[in-house]
Amino acid sequence: MVIPKKTFHDIVKNTPLISIDLIITDPNGFCLLGKRNNRPAKGFMFVPGGRIFKGEKIIAAFDRILISEVGYKVTDHDKISFQGVYEHFYEDSYHDIKTSTHYVVLAYRLEVVKKFNEVLDRQHEKFEWVSVGNLLSRTDVHDNVKSYFGENNS
Repeated sequence: MVIPKKTFHDIVKNTPLISIDLIITDPNGFCLLGKRNNRPAKGFMFVPGGRIFKGEKIIAAFDRILISEVGYKVTDHDKISFQGVYEHFYEDSYHDIKTSTHYVVLAYRLEVVKKFNEVLDRQHEKFEWVSVGNLLSRTDVHDNVKSYFGENNS
């Protein structure tokens, strides 16, 4: 269901959004990050993710986000685990710099058996596989991502 732009703006302005973040790691402990083209967190490296649609089951949202954001489909050899619930607060939103955004995030770790060739989407300028040590020290990686690896825990 497509929500009219004005209605969705009112939702963002007045309620939290429920979303999924995908912490995709390879066997060597590298994590897939994308440089965001859109607010919030525009210009930062961030894990793939997106909101859950009304009436959409969590696993369906997980699969949809994974395919639409990076072009990957889970295999029988990959391992999925629930990492926890996080809250992300932003001073801006997709709509403008004045409307804040509040996400309640269901974070899932997807351990893939090997790196894959990600497919660039409209939301990302580039993708990069980053070691956790490097990720934690980089200023272009958003603090909300770092919290998944032990810094600034929510």
